Amino acid sequence: MADSADKDSKTEEPSEKRIRDEIERGQVPVSRELSIFASFAALLLVAAFVLRSGAIAMTAALQPFFDDANGLRLEDGFDAVGVLGLLMMPLLQFALPIFAILCVSGVIASFVQNPFQINFQRIQPDFSRVSPAQGWSRIFGSQGQIEFLKSVLKFLGVALVVFALLQAQRDHVVNAMFLEPDAIPDMILGFAMRLLAAIAIATALLTCADWFWTRHHWRQRLRMTRQEVKDEAKQAEGDPLVKSRLRSLALDRHRKRMMASVPRATLVVANPTHYAIALRYVREEGGAPMVLAKGKDIIALKIREIAEENGIPVVEDKALARSMYDSVEVDHPIPPEFYRAVAELIHFLYAHDKRRTIGK
Repeated sequence: MADSADKDSKTEEPSEKRIRDEIERGQVPVSRELSIFASFAALLLVAAFVLRSGAIAMTAALQPFFDDANGLRLEDGFDAVGVLGLLMMPLLQFALPIFAILCVSGVIASFVQNPFQINFQRIQPDFSRVSPAQGWSRIFGSQGQIEFLKSVLKFLGVALVVFALLQAQRDHVVNAMFLEPDAIPDMILGFAMRLLAAIAIATALLTCADWFWTRHHWRQRLRMTRQEVKDEAKQAEGDPLVKSRLRSLALDRHRKRMMASVPRATLVVANPTHYAIALRYVREEGGAPMVLAKGKDIIALKIREIAEENGIPVVEDKALARSMYDSVEVDHPIPPEFYRAVAELIHFLYAHDKRRTIGK
């Protein structure tokens, strides 16, 4: 009941992240039927292109041993090893191509299903695989029943194909007793090739069905609940509380840096209590006036307080302060549209300082 309820709650398609995580863990859809089909196809290739020529070459290589077996020297163990080496060479030449074709077919079957990846998680010990309870659930659970049904269908399909082929070749099998002995191997090879071809075709049909079923079942297993989708979206975007905290810390550091820069300002443009922009302009440094700090309300009052403590002129211009606050960026020069207004303020301050110096 719990498994059924859990499946019913998983109404959402798996996300790209969920699929990517499963693939990275090595949990990929694998059709065993494709490997079986690849094995039969490889055996068919062996029977068609390798078996006859390989058997002829092996027979020719071993013929001298059969013709003159009494002439072999077997006086001690070294002689036995030498003879065994001579016998093994033709056998290896015959068996290696067959082994190579079977290996290549298995590799191709794996590559066709999923891209190659090295995953050490799949080879780590998993004691649940040797647990009797887990084994019982795998065998008699829903997945075990599906695998049993697939095996029965596969057996019935292959048995039906073999029976039909045997029925069609019944007369040829009966006539084999009247053939010359030299023709029997070719007859057996031809029958074996037809049998392998029929089994491969039957297995191919089962493989196609199993291919789509395996992927469908894999995606069904990865389906997500609505809550899982929301949690994953939160993880992707970041926890709002954490993001808010980080944003608050960043703003706090930014304010401290601005306040530390205010004593270097040339003047502060303010809207009495709501806005304040600290500007620095030194002719020798060149360039347009630089914005060292800006703020509104409490921050604006703090900028004015620091400016007054350091003897920095505070010029009250409501319209200019408001428009500059919306347009300027800290640590950047003022935009060109404010050049004239700020230049007039700086010129006024320089002139005022000059008159005050002359008066003294």
